Amino acid sequence: MTGKNLLFIMSDEHSRRILGCYGNPVIQTPNLDRLADHGTLFENAYCNSPICVPSRASFATGRYVHQTGHWDNGIPYTGEPAGWGHRLLEMGHRVDAIGKLHYRASDDPNGFDNEILPLHVLNGHGDIQGMIRRPPPSRPSTRQLAADAGEGDSTYLQYDREICAAACDWIHAAGKRGDEQPWVLFVSFVCPHFPLVAPPEFFRRYPLDDLPLPQLRGPGEFPDHPVLRKLREVQNYEDHFRDEQHMRTAIAAYYGMVSFLDDNIGKVLAALNAAGLSADTQVIYSSDHGDNLGARTLWGKSNMYEESAGVPLIMGGAGVAPGHRVATPVSLLDAYPSIMDAVGVPLTAEEQALPGRSLQEVAAGADPDRTVFAEYHAVASVTGMFMVRFGRHKYVHHEDYRPQLFDLEADPLETRDLALEPGHEAEFAEGGRRLRKICDPTAVTARAFADQERRIAEFGGIDKVRAMGSYPYTPAPGEAPRYSGAA
Repeated sequence: MTGKNLLFIMSDEHSRRILGCYGNPVIQTPNLDRLADHGTLFENAYCNSPICVPSRASFATGRYVHQTGHWDNGIPYTGEPAGWGHRLLEMGHRVDAIGKLHYRASDDPNGFDNEILPLHVLNGHGDIQGMIRRPPPSRPSTRQLAADAGEGDSTYLQYDREICAAACDWIHAAGKRGDEQPWVLFVSFVCPHFPLVAPPEFFRRYPLDDLPLPQLRGPGEFPDHPVLRKLREVQNYEDHFRDEQHMRTAIAAYYGMVSFLDDNIGKVLAALNAAGLSADTQVIYSSDHGDNLGARTLWGKSNMYEESAGVPLIMGGAGVAPGHRVATPVSLLDAYPSIMDAVGVPLTAEEQALPGRSLQEVAAGADPDRTVFAEYHAVASVTGMFMVRFGRHKYVHHEDYRPQLFDLEADPLETRDLALEPGHEAEFAEGGRRLRKICDPTAVTARAFADQERRIAEFGGIDKVRAMGSYPYTPAPGEAPRYSGAA
């Protein structure tokens, strides 16, 4: 067998700030910490859009959102353009998925031999109301995040238990099969995405009085930026907390869900070892985006701050350098060439032209001055939002509004917007240059709005789409959606 098997584990909405191996002193994540200790951790990893559907389409295809047109959670992936799964199937590799995909439907050619326990967008079309952006309507479903917070059980917890069990069964069978070619297994959990409900045994690991409150919540600490203020107005999760204790309960639930996720990942990795496959398998862990978790009074995702756009990314297993930390920025679209690299499939000329770079090559020192890019055109955004990370700096472009600039080494919490200060003209110009080398933000913003307006028209226009109501999260398989009233 040439190449290695690959187990790619993805979670949903896991901020890299809530991981022991990324420096959090409170969270208990022994299995992911062990994977990092025996593998390679990427300190500056990002999604390519901080919301589920666009991020997962970029991950699948190795292309930017503006290259695929999956702008938001109402334009799901249908297997076009083809991605890494399609290429591996053509080459005779087994490629299976277990858990959340958030594509349109399993009937589409999504690039897998088998979709086991799949979760796709609601009703095959997803969040159409989120496309209304000029102006964006209120989202009554935001009240559910605070209302659910606490310990107990949920459909998401039950679903992740099923995903874990199915993954262990799949790996056990793979150990007996003895495949001639390397396989790829994509295991996709839904935790720690809200509802913020943690199993009691995990919730109680985090006494409320021991938990730090979110940062940057004082008077005057919310960024004075009109795009972000509108986003905060529409995604007003914060307004539904009764008091500080209620907020700590939500944080404890999120921490508990992360530890529950870590426990499930530990079971999957133990199954890999028990099946005798560890020596022949690479493992990659990441998440589709992060979670603000109350920082700046923001919850969920949908912006370019590190809590939201940053993701954990850990690579371990066969052939991976142990105890290695990489500062070079990377993103989820680097998964495409990394998966090919792991299983030993050479890239075609077309694939070499994709914007991603093999994580194995980056870990070995390749392309230290690379640019990582993300964009956002979805719910609560009044304009296109674009981010480039280069070196120690992050440049954020808001089309038709003023940009932002941060020095993440000097200011990791992004409290000081250098775009408002003199003396940073060179970095500011460099950020703009790197952005425009990737795309024309004016043209991309116009195209996103036009595509969304056409999609809204397909559903009968703005009034009918408003009347659909909103729902807090995509229901687990077999669960009915929890609609809130029309906006």
